[in-house]
Amino acid sequence: MASTNELKNGLVLNLDGELWTVIEFQHVKPGKGPAFVRTKLKHVLSGKVVDKTFNAGIKVDTATVDKRDMQYLYADGEDFVFMDTSSYEQLHISGKIVGDDAGFLLGEMIVTVATHEGAVLFIELPTSALFEVTYTEPGMQGDRSTSGTKPATLETGAEVQVPLFISIGEKVKIDTRDKRYLGRA
Repeated sequence: MASTNELKNGLVLNLDGELWTVIEFQHVKPGKGPAFVRTKLKHVLSGKVVDKTFNAGIKVDTATVDKRDMQYLYADGEDFVFMDTSSYEQLHISGKIVGDDAGFLLGEMIVTVATHEGAVLFIELPTSALFEVTYTEPGMQGDRSTSGTKPATLETGAEVQVPLFISIGEKVKIDTRDKRYLGRA
Protein backbone atom coordinates (compact mmCIF):
# COMPACT_ATOMS: atom_id res chain seq x y z
CA MET A 1 0.00 0.00 0.00
CA ALA A 2 1.17 3.50 -0.79
CA SER A 3 -0.33 6.92 -0.41
CA THR A 4 -1.30 8.87 -3.53
CA ASN A 5 1.24 11.47 -2.36
CA GLU A 6 3.98 8.86 -2.97
CA LEU A 7 3.08 8.11 -6.61
CA LYS A 8 5.90 8.26 -9.16
CA ASN A 9 6.37 7.39 -12.83
CA GLY A 10 6.81 3.66 -13.45
CA LEU A 11 5.03 2.57 -10.25
CA VAL A 12 2.63 -0.34 -10.86
CA LEU A 13 -0.75 -0.12 -9.13
CA ASN A 14 -3.23 -2.93 -8.50
CA LEU A 15 -6.65 -1.35 -9.07
CA ASP A 16 -9.68 -3.67 -8.96
CA GLY A 17 -7.47 -6.71 -9.62
CA GLU A 18 -5.83 -5.23 -12.72
CA LEU A 19 -2.30 -3.87 -13.07
CA TRP A 20 -1.76 -0.27 -14.20
CA THR A 21 1.53 1.61 -14.65
CA VAL A 22 1.74 5.29 -13.71
CA ILE A 23 2.84 7.20 -16.83
CA GLU A 24 2.30 10.73 -15.49
CA PHE A 25 1.08 12.23 -12.28
CA GLN A 26 0.39 15.74 -11.05
CA HIS A 27 -0.41 16.95 -7.54
CA VAL A 28 -3.06 19.68 -7.74
CA LYS A 29 -3.90 22.06 -4.88
CA PRO A 30 -6.77 24.26 -6.03
CA GLY A 31 -7.39 27.53 -4.22
CA LYS A 32 -10.70 26.18 -3.03
CA GLY A 33 -11.40 22.59 -2.01
CA PRO A 34 -9.19 19.60 -1.16
CA ALA A 35 -5.98 18.65 -2.96
CA PHE A 36 -6.02 15.79 -5.46
CA VAL A 37 -3.66 13.80 -7.69
CA ARG A 38 -4.33 13.62 -11.43
CA THR A 39 -2.72 10.58 -13.10
CA LYS A 40 -2.38 8.99 -16.51
CA LEU A 41 -2.34 5.19 -16.18
CA LYS A 42 -1.44 2.52 -18.74
CA HIS A 43 -2.93 -0.97 -18.48
CA VAL A 44 0.01 -3.37 -18.26
CA LEU A 45 -1.47 -6.13 -20.44
CA SER A 46 -3.62 -4.30 -22.99
CA GLY A 47 -1.67 -1.01 -23.25
CA LYS A 48 -4.86 1.05 -22.86
CA VAL A 49 -4.21 4.53 -21.38
CA VAL A 50 -6.73 6.20 -19.06
CA ASP A 51 -6.86 9.33 -16.91
CA LYS A 52 -7.73 8.80 -13.25
CA THR A 53 -8.00 11.27 -10.38
CA PHE A 54 -7.36 10.33 -6.75
CA ASN A 55 -8.01 12.36 -3.60
CA ALA A 56 -4.70 13.36 -2.00
CA GLY A 57 -3.51 11.14 0.83
CA ILE A 58 -5.68 8.07 0.19
CA LYS A 59 -4.05 4.62 0.08
CA VAL A 60 -3.69 2.71 -3.20
CA ASP A 61 -2.59 -0.89 -3.62
CA THR A 62 0.79 -1.27 -5.30
CA ALA A 63 1.96 -4.40 -7.12
CA THR A 64 5.44 -5.82 -6.79
CA VAL A 65 6.93 -6.07 -10.25
CA ASP A 66 10.31 -7.73 -10.63
CA LYS A 67 12.39 -6.25 -13.47
CA ARG A 68 15.45 -8.20 -14.58
CA ASP A 69 17.92 -7.71 -17.40
CA MET A 70 17.84 -10.62 -19.82
CA GLN A 71 19.64 -11.37 -23.06
CA TYR A 72 17.63 -12.23 -26.16
CA LEU A 73 18.83 -15.53 -27.60
CA TYR A 74 16.54 -16.68 -30.42
CA ALA A 75 12.97 -17.12 -31.69
CA ASP A 76 11.44 -20.55 -31.11
CA GLY A 77 8.29 -20.77 -33.22
CA GLU A 78 5.80 -18.31 -31.68
CA ASP A 79 7.94 -17.88 -28.54
CA PHE A 80 11.09 -15.90 -27.87
CA VAL A 81 13.86 -17.25 -25.66
CA PHE A 82 15.65 -14.98 -23.20
CA MET A 83 18.46 -15.77 -20.75
CA ASP A 84 18.83 -14.26 -17.29
CA THR A 85 22.28 -12.63 -17.32
CA SER A 86 22.94 -13.44 -13.65
CA SER A 87 21.61 -17.01 -13.23
CA TYR A 88 21.86 -18.15 -16.89
CA GLU A 89 18.39 -19.71 -16.74
CA GLN A 90 16.35 -19.49 -19.93
CA LEU A 91 12.82 -18.11 -20.17
CA HIS A 92 10.37 -18.64 -23.04
CA ILE A 93 8.15 -15.58 -23.61
CA SER A 94 5.06 -15.69 -25.81
CA GLY A 95 4.98 -13.67 -29.02
CA LYS A 96 1.77 -12.03 -27.78
CA ILE A 97 3.68 -10.46 -24.88
CA VAL A 98 6.60 -9.36 -27.06
CA GLY A 99 4.19 -7.89 -29.65
CA ASP A 100 5.54 -5.30 -32.11
CA ASP A 101 8.88 -5.22 -30.31
CA ALA A 102 9.73 -8.52 -32.03
CA GLY A 103 10.76 -6.57 -35.14
CA PHE A 104 13.42 -4.74 -33.13
CA LEU A 105 15.00 -7.69 -31.27
CA LEU A 106 18.59 -8.35 -32.24
CA GLY A 107 20.52 -11.44 -31.17
CA GLU A 108 22.27 -10.94 -27.81
CA MET A 109 20.34 -7.69 -27.13
CA ILE A 110 19.88 -6.96 -23.41
CA VAL A 111 16.23 -6.21 -22.56
CA THR A 112 14.35 -5.69 -19.30
CA VAL A 113 11.75 -8.35 -18.53
CA ALA A 114 9.03 -7.42 -16.02
CA THR A 115 7.31 -10.21 -14.06
CA HIS A 116 4.56 -10.24 -11.44
CA GLU A 117 3.98 -13.37 -9.34
CA GLY A 118 5.96 -15.46 -11.85
CA ALA A 119 4.02 -14.28 -14.91
CA VAL A 120 5.77 -12.18 -17.56
CA LEU A 121 4.00 -8.85 -18.00
CA PHE A 122 6.04 -7.09 -20.67
CA ILE A 123 9.54 -6.50 -22.04
CA GLU A 124 11.34 -3.18 -22.39
CA LEU A 125 13.83 -2.76 -25.21
CA PRO A 126 16.80 -0.40 -24.88
CA THR A 127 15.69 3.11 -25.85
CA SER A 128 17.76 3.02 -29.04
CA ALA A 129 19.64 0.42 -31.04
CA LEU A 130 21.76 0.11 -34.19
CA PHE A 131 20.35 -1.76 -37.17
CA GLU A 132 21.65 -2.48 -40.66
CA VAL A 133 19.44 -1.46 -43.58
CA THR A 134 18.89 -4.53 -45.77
CA TYR A 135 16.61 -2.93 -48.35
CA THR A 136 15.53 0.54 -49.39
CA GLU A 137 14.94 2.30 -52.68
CA PRO A 138 17.98 4.21 -53.93
CA GLY A 139 18.05 7.95 -53.30
CA MET A 140 18.01 10.35 -56.24
CA GLN A 141 20.64 13.00 -56.92
CA GLY A 142 19.58 16.19 -55.21
CA ASP A 143 17.66 14.39 -52.44
CA ARG A 144 20.46 15.07 -49.96
CA SER A 145 19.09 18.32 -48.57
CA THR A 146 15.35 17.64 -48.52
CA SER A 147 13.58 16.43 -45.43
CA GLY A 148 11.66 13.65 -47.19
CA THR A 149 11.63 10.09 -45.98
CA LYS A 150 11.33 6.64 -47.55
CA PRO A 151 10.65 3.16 -46.15
CA ALA A 152 13.60 0.96 -45.26
CA THR A 153 13.71 -2.68 -44.17
CA LEU A 154 16.03 -3.46 -41.27
CA GLU A 155 18.03 -6.65 -40.67
CA THR A 156 15.29 -7.85 -38.29
CA GLY A 157 12.59 -7.46 -40.95
CA ALA A 158 11.01 -4.36 -39.40
CA GLU A 159 10.19 -1.43 -41.66
CA VAL A 160 10.90 2.17 -40.63
CA GLN A 161 11.00 5.58 -42.31
CA VAL A 162 14.50 6.92 -43.03
CA PRO A 163 15.84 10.01 -44.84
CA LEU A 164 16.24 9.79 -48.60
CA PHE A 165 20.06 9.65 -48.46
CA ILE A 166 20.23 6.33 -46.55
CA SER A 167 21.30 3.36 -48.69
CA ILE A 168 21.47 -0.43 -48.35
CA GLY A 169 24.15 -1.69 -45.97
CA GLU A 170 24.28 1.43 -43.80
CA LYS A 171 23.84 1.20 -40.03
CA VAL A 172 21.13 3.45 -38.60
CA LYS A 173 20.17 4.29 -35.03
CA ILE A 174 16.46 3.72 -34.29
CA ASP A 175 14.42 4.79 -31.25
CA THR A 176 12.76 1.51 -30.23
CA ARG A 177 9.92 3.25 -28.34
CA ASP A 178 8.35 5.04 -31.32
CA LYS A 179 10.28 3.32 -34.17
CA ARG A 180 11.78 6.62 -35.32
CA TYR A 181 15.08 7.22 -37.17
CA LEU A 182 17.65 8.98 -34.96
CA GLY A 183 20.74 9.08 -37.17
CA ARG A 184 23.52 7.17 -38.85
CA ALA A 185 25.84 4.94 -36.88
